[in-house]
Amino acid sequence: LKRSYDLILAFFVFIITLLFWPLIGIIIKLNSRGSIFYIQERVGKNNKVFNLIKFRTMKQEGNSQRPTVPNDPRVTRFGNFLRKTRIDELPQVINIIKGEMSFIGPRPERPGLAQQLQAEIPFYNERILVLPGVTGWDQVCGEYHSPAKKDTIKKLQYDLYYIKNRSIFMDLVIILKTVRTVMRRGGV
Repeated sequence: LKRSYDLILAFFVFIITLLFWPLIGIIIKLNSRGSIFYIQERVGKNNKVFNLIKFRTMKQEGNSQRPTVPNDPRVTRFGNFLRKTRIDELPQVINIIKGEMSFIGPRPERPGLAQQLQAEIPFYNERILVLPGVTGWDQVCGEYHSPAKKDTIKKLQYDLYYIKNRSIFMDLVIILKTVRTVMRRGGV
């Protein structure tokens, strides 16, 4: 059932927003050099690596690829708008259609970081029992969690709670909270 509503919602979002993708792409290109899309390997369900797709929000020249921090100077002005409104996440509907992601689930990590965290944090690997999500319980909890070990342990608690208690009702709550966050232009 979850896969069915993921597909229906992903196709709906894709078709509704596709008209804006060229305009977003042009503005990204006018703001800084580089590709329109940011594609990065991430770890999905059962440790399967896939290419996560987003609109590029950061400058490519001189970018060390280290994790983003609040007020990161690498983020372009338009990129900041895309992040605050979560528009940068729109291309992930392609990942959902391909079956690599869901709308709701734990956020996928980069392979190297995931491997390190699996070695350091008990039960970290439980996150990969479900498809990763565009948004999740951790993202709507109200606080930013960095990839640091201390924050990852907090994030893991939210992810494990979601995995244990997931339901269509909980997914609906997360979607509504995500919409509220987007409307308030919250987040990082």
